[in-house]
Amino acid sequence: MCARSLLAVSDECTEVFMPAPVTTALVWAEINRRFFAVLSYVTPHGEARSAGVIYVVQRGRLYLRADTDSWKARHIRLNPNVALNVTIPKRVPLMPWIRIPEATIAFHGTARVIDANAADKTLVQALARATAHGDAESLPRMCFIEVTPAGHFATYGVGVSLRDMRDPQKARGRVPIA
Repeated sequence: MCARSLLAVSDECTEVFMPAPVTTALVWAEINRRFFAVLSYVTPHGEARSAGVIYVVQRGRLYLRADTDSWKARHIRLNPNVALNVTIPKRVPLMPWIRIPEATIAFHGTARVIDANAADKTLVQALARATAHGDAESLPRMCFIEVTPAGHFATYGVGVSLRDMRDPQKARGRVPIA
């Protein structure tokens, strides 16, 4: 019987795999490069929900726009525990017919709903640019959701070659948020 350590070990205990060479800085750089994620939250009845969101990053937090009376904002006001999954497209240059799974960055955190009138002006402008919804008429119906990541980033395919993405032992990574 093999002892498990921070390294993943195969069932035969003959081969030791290093986890993906991912760092906290690399993960934050990827999150900053992207703008789309899937936000998961829970309804008051304990049912899981998810929604695609466009986000911006400021000071180690992710911000997204929602309508004040949206289900997303309502549910998060009642239960601030959320999870986000950022996807990173992977392609083989000059061979688009080869299907490669997207790399992912997953994490959980705490969310809070911020009234648009109470939000920092630079945040309002950044989200207006990102979402193309910056008109003054929509501001009264708008709120922002601030997500503060907690714990660790769980990654798949971040910082590894396309070849290594085929091997889950090599493609998985885990690093602290900060």
